[in-house]
Amino acid sequence: MNSPLRDMLAQSEHFLRTPFLAGSDIESKRGELLQYFHASFDRYESLFELLTCDEAYYKKPISLRHPLIFYLGHTATFFINKFLLVGLINKRIDPRLESMFAVGVDEMSWDDLDDARYDWPTVDEVRAYRRKAREVIDSVIRHTPFNLPIGWHDPFWAVIMGIEHENIHLETSSVLIRQHALHYVKQHPAWQPCRTTSAAPVNGLVNIPAGKVVLGRSITEPIYGWDNEYGHHEANVPAFQTSRHLVSNGEFLEFVNAGGYTNPNYWDDEGAGWKQFAKAEHPTFWVPAAGEEKRWSLRLLAEEVPMPWDWPVETNYHEARAFCCWKAEQTGQPVRLPTEDEWNRIYNHAQLADVPNNARAKANLHLDHWASSCPVNQFAHGELFDVVGNVWQWCETPTYPFDGFDVHPIYDDFTSPTFDNRHNIIKGGSWISCGNESRHASRYAFRKHFFQHAGFRYVVTNTPAINPLSTYENDALVSQYAEFHYGDSAFGVPNFAKAMADLAVDAHQRHGNGMLGKALDLGCATGRSSFELARVFNKVIGIDFSTLLIQVGARLKETGTIRYTLPDEGELLSYYERRLDTLNLAHTAERVEFWQGDACNLKSIHTGFDLVLAANLIDRLYSPRRFLLDISNRINAGGLLVLASPYTWLEEYTKREEWIGGFKKDGESYSTLDGLKEILGEQFTLVEGPRAVPFVIRETRRKHQHTLSEMTIWKRK
Repeated sequence: MNSPLRDMLAQSEHFLRTPFLAGSDIESKRGELLQYFHASFDRYESLFELLTCDEAYYKKPISLRHPLIFYLGHTATFFINKFLLVGLINKRIDPRLESMFAVGVDEMSWDDLDDARYDWPTVDEVRAYRRKAREVIDSVIRHTPFNLPIGWHDPFWAVIMGIEHENIHLETSSVLIRQHALHYVKQHPAWQPCRTTSAAPVNGLVNIPAGKVVLGRSITEPIYGWDNEYGHHEANVPAFQTSRHLVSNGEFLEFVNAGGYTNPNYWDDEGAGWKQFAKAEHPTFWVPAAGEEKRWSLRLLAEEVPMPWDWPVETNYHEARAFCCWKAEQTGQPVRLPTEDEWNRIYNHAQLADVPNNARAKANLHLDHWASSCPVNQFAHGELFDVVGNVWQWCETPTYPFDGFDVHPIYDDFTSPTFDNRHNIIKGGSWISCGNESRHASRYAFRKHFFQHAGFRYVVTNTPAINPLSTYENDALVSQYAEFHYGDSAFGVPNFAKAMADLAVDAHQRHGNGMLGKALDLGCATGRSSFELARVFNKVIGIDFSTLLIQVGARLKETGTIRYTLPDEGELLSYYERRLDTLNLAHTAERVEFWQGDACNLKSIHTGFDLVLAANLIDRLYSPRRFLLDISNRINAGGLLVLASPYTWLEEYTKREEWIGGFKKDGESYSTLDGLKEILGEQFTLVEGPRAVPFVIRETRRKHQHTLSEMTIWKRK
């Protein structure tokens, strides 16, 4: 079969790079995009020429992934589905296939076995579908008007998204082919491995000086990127040492021979669980000789070769981490995997740049050299080798969003599902990493047990690896309160938590004792009013009964950032990030403390307050009378108690006999305000109110709850 890939190789010594999306000549750019599309589409199809028969498309290489027939169809349907979303086309090619191939149940954990049965189409049907898809995509690129630069919000962004998505699956599908039984694959002239090998070099350490890393891209940069690349992150990284080379097969053999796979001290619980599940005794791509454990071969794409000991070992995160634990024990040094920040310091120290557009990469990257790894001392990058290329490098950092992260509206599940502290970042790219994958700004992450063309280098440092906040709060109530406190206003109604704090401060200035010592925010929930009060008070205590809610405020105090999801409609979600600094509240954090506590049974230490704010609290207490009788003991003379409540008494929160109003008494209506006057009258004077303070709670994108809370202000006698 004539390979389009071979034709392209004959015309150029390197594969096309991800294009620059700005300029002034639209037709020239159209031609460039057309060439990039066909080159990547051809390259992807050529990978499947490694398969020997139709059966190879349907037999799963590993049980936790779809068979390869899915991946042959998936990348083409991705184009069609995204083009429909942005309006580049208005009809489908094949609704059945575009549904079947839309989303892959890719391995999300090693025990997520999926036994679903699929009525897969024939290989010829999928190839025919790809031909039709190619015609549609070609026509879109040739004939659809667009402007330069092509940006994040432009429909044509979906064209490059489809190409870069296929580049990702070029790599992940090659990993599956590499795990296929040998009789299902064959060697191919366009996918030839490196044939160079020698003894493994002795690894050493290179000093990396302290320095600052500034990461994150601007959305205006005219080169395609995935959503997690955008935003801003900076950190000061202390000096450390890193291995000169990637860990080679030869260096890793020492760990294997030392019983590294059988010593539980080197494996955490998750790693031990994977190891037991996989029955792992050595790296996955190592093949022991039958009956003789001392001889090893290495599985490549389509063949097994005698072990090249000077090539990089390929492992998952668990194996890389276990090696570092063993290395630390052997050397007495603090050895671990680098963080993402440390990897970027290594990159900066090597003074590297992205692969050039018109020359081969000076690294085993972008398929510019071989269809395999190569010796770890082949490509020097300053004092180091393989800072990029050869194999991906596992980092200690779970993937997380940079400040200002936002999901792309037509691919909202590309990154956000990985913000779970279970997907670790890989950096540097491998021999088959093309397009966006080859750029140093790219941020890919996989489950820790996942196999990619990935290995590692290690660092020696006493600095602990700090994992940035990565998770999105998805508890419905917590997210709703977070948005209520820190989110956007709706229908012109001011933010309630801020409004209450402002009203309380204003009242204190007019009616209070003049002291700005301590304030108490009771029922503080996620803490917005606490931070707002700390603009003027020297110390603010926020107390709430709910640990889940109070943790949001505590997290904001510690990190300055929270992230959460909210329902839009049905199962569709939106992702939000809120920051203290954008609310001009970062400077208040040091004056705020958060406590979990019971407003009806406060600890004795909570006294001496000049202001107590209790917003939307009393009608959710199990004994509001007890709270009101006790609160005078907490407030200094002349201090204020600011109450607000919609008085929505419900027996699920407060037994009927505990209500302080909202019922008939002696045949007459007895309001909550009547009850407040009766209970508080001996110790407090009502100095202001009642006053209605509105608030809006978002339930979904199109459903909001509008409520009026009644505020009263009481001065301690």
